[in-house]
Amino acid sequence: MFDKLTSKGFDISSNYHASSLLAEEFSVAHDEIEAVLDKFSIDAGELVAGGGGEASFTQRLRHALADAGWSKQNLLIEKRLIQYEGTLGNDNYNKKGERTIQSLSHEIDHVKSFESGTILLEIEWNNKDPFFDRDLENFKRLHADGAASLGVIITRGKSLQDRMSDIIEDYGLKHELDSAESLQAHGLAPTPRQLSMYAGLARRFEGNYTKAWAKAFVSDKYGSATTHWEKLADRLSRGVGNPCPLIAIGLPAGIIVP
Repeated sequence: MFDKLTSKGFDISSNYHASSLLAEEFSVAHDEIEAVLDKFSIDAGELVAGGGGEASFTQRLRHALADAGWSKQNLLIEKRLIQYEGTLGNDNYNKKGERTIQSLSHEIDHVKSFESGTILLEIEWNNKDPFFDRDLENFKRLHADGAASLGVIITRGKSLQDRMSDIIEDYGLKHELDSAESLQAHGLAPTPRQLSMYAGLARRFEGNYTKAWAKAFVSDKYGSATTHWEKLADRLSRGVGNPCPLIAIGLPAGIIVP
């Protein structure tokens, strides 16, 4: 499963026979997802300039999936009560009334239906990690209601999360981001609190302002409480979202273009 992606360092995990289900019943979906991610890259500058789930590269990935037919959809599940009077099979058996007794809507960023069923896909690049709980719970409910065959979540991979500070520091060195003035001249707008943090850390790093900025920037923007591989893997190990079959994909450090 996803051999091309695995060879490039992508994290790949699955549960509840999702890998065999994808290979045997949804091979077209497998190939489409792999083709999109195989071509995907992020410029290091986008990591600095981007913003949360709506960063430019996140939108680029969404557009690539949408172009392959993975559209944003709102899935509405309704439970209806239909009342009849009379005896079934007799002439006096008539419909008396009908009403909706439960209605639940789920907005999913990428959905595509195939002959074998429907696949749900979410991208969690840099949200607060409880978004994983929301996604997994949505997948679970929609799977239980027969509206989904399996789910896919794409997030930051382990290698990317582990190397984020180094990637940002390398970018800072390349662009000589070694002072508050250079950050502002580069189009960044750190707050007074952040500038104070950078200055304090720089003293700890023997005056290395670039390293201080990179460490603080990553802690602020891509910290441990955001969506990344280890947070998703932890939930899967605890059974969150079971028994919906799930494919988890982690974007590796190798997709970053310095």
